[in-house]
Amino acid sequence: MDLQEGDKVQLVIETETGLGYTVLINEEFDGLLFRSEVFQELEENMEVTGYIKKIREDGKIDVSLRPQGFRNVIDTDVAKVLEKLEKSREGFLLLTDKSSPDAIRFHMKMSKKAFKKAVGSLYKQKLIAIKEDRIELLKA
Repeated sequence: MDLQEGDKVQLVIETETGLGYTVLINEEFDGLLFRSEVFQELEENMEVTGYIKKIREDGKIDVSLRPQGFRNVIDTDVAKVLEKLEKSREGFLLLTDKSSPDAIRFHMKMSKKAFKKAVGSLYKQKLIAIKEDRIELLKA
């Protein structure tokens, strides 16, 4: 097996299971995409880009739809939040770190943890203001 953790791979969604989805990796290997890693609609035979998350001792492969490693993920999430803010007519999102995980998942297609890290990064860069009921894009 010439796969390594972190590798970018092509996935074909096979069947939905109790844990998530069984997938075919690069038309060669079987893998598992955990439900907790999915923030979009998936259908059988759908092709998506994925990443090797873990190759277990028993040879089974866990995959993710997100790049592995904090730097890759945080940059993607920051860009997603920033883009959503820039596209909003009002220049703000009615989401905060107090918003429910379901609301964040619905609006941002990411976990609450990922959202909070992205918002924290934008705040440190002085690109947003955090209000009680929303986050606002600061004008340059």
